[in-house]
Amino acid sequence: MRILGIDPGLRTLGWGVIESNGARLSHVANGLCHSDGDDLGERLLSLHNQVTEIIDAYRPDQAAIEQTFVNKDGAGTLKLGQARGVALLTLAKAGLPTGEYAPNRVKKTVVGVGHAEKEQVLHMVKLQLPGCAPKGADAADALAIAICHAYYGGSNQRQLKEVGA
Repeated sequence: MRILGIDPGLRTLGWGVIESNGARLSHVANGLCHSDGDDLGERLLSLHNQVTEIIDAYRPDQAAIEQTFVNKDGAGTLKLGQARGVALLTLAKAGLPTGEYAPNRVKKTVVGVGHAEKEQVLHMVKLQLPGCAPKGADAADALAIAICHAYYGGSNQRQLKEVGA
């Protein structure tokens, strides 16, 4: 199964494609989409067009996207939500079943700690996908989201057990 992971962002949207074959995961591609345009509508259209190109180029079977978290900056959260909405629309238009995952769940799945730092996520993505060189922190996050989907959203429905301390 080929999975497209997306870490939404208005300025920079990270993406990563992995193959999941049973318990084996392998890296296919990753990158960053930078929005272009003078106004919000043009920037959102730019993201839509770039995600469409990624879908056309890599032909994923499923997709996964990070859920929006609310922070202190309400306007920033709203813009992030708009970029996420465009990504979801693009995935739906392509007919891709899409899993949505909270940031802490992604980190817990990939790193083992729900409040892991970006450097820890990057390190664990590289360990789980040998030969992978993420093109930035957002691309590493997108690959982590795809890995999370391989564990929880894939056809095998694997479950990870939490071990108490």
